Order: sequence, then structure tokens, then C-alpha cells
Amino acid sequence: MRKPIPILLALLATAIVSLTVVQLAPGRTLRSSATKTIQVKAGEFFFRLSTKTIARTGKVTFVLKNVGHVKHDFKINHKATPLTAPGKTAKLVVTFKKKGKYPYLCTVPGHAAAGMKGFVTVR
Repeated sequence: MRKPIPILLALLATAIVSLTVVQLAPGRTLRSSATKTIQVKAGEFFFRLSTKTIARTGKVTFVLKNVGHVKHDFKINHKATPLTAPGKTAKLVVTFKKKGKYPYLCTVPGHAAAGMKGFVTVR
């Protein structure tokens, strides 16, 4: 009589390998649903983003760090951080549904005109 244990072990090993291949395969839902984080430094009168290009649509978290001496905010895709005091940080989660160029700026009067603006590209 054959023992069922080796067959069960073989089926279990096959299932584990299959799940691992699905998780590691590029372009799958698991990979594309991850939230991307972009670091944003704000000062007088600039923004420095860790990247200005996003590889795909979806959720992006912008982490604003005010390294300047006055309050700043960061607005993109119709959403904005609160005014952020010098030395403080704020987070903004934005969902990009379409590819394209998205303008960003500081909404404090005169700051965008002084250079606190730019574009993020979603590919």
C-alpha cells in the first residue's frame, strides 16, 4: 500500500513554488498596488523632489519637509498639505488615475512666482 504523505508533500511543494512565482513576477497587481513615496524638501523658494517621474498610475505619498524659515505647503492634483512650519513635516497621499504631467506648487501668495512650482510626470 502506498503512503499518501509523499503525494501530499509534493502537492504542497508545488503550491508553494506556484505562489512564489506569482508574487515575484514583474508587472503583477501586487507590485503595481504598492504606494510610492516621494520626499519633498521645501525652502525659500524651491522644492526638491526625490523624483519627478512616477512609473505608473496609483497612490503616491508625498512627504514634505520644510527646511526653510517660513511656512510652506505642497499642492498637487487638487490636494494640498496644510501649511507646514519650518523644521516640520507633512504627508499628502494622492491617487493618479491617468498618465500625464501634473503641476505642483506652494499656495502661499508669491511663493510659486518666486520658483516654488514644477511638474511631476506619471508614465
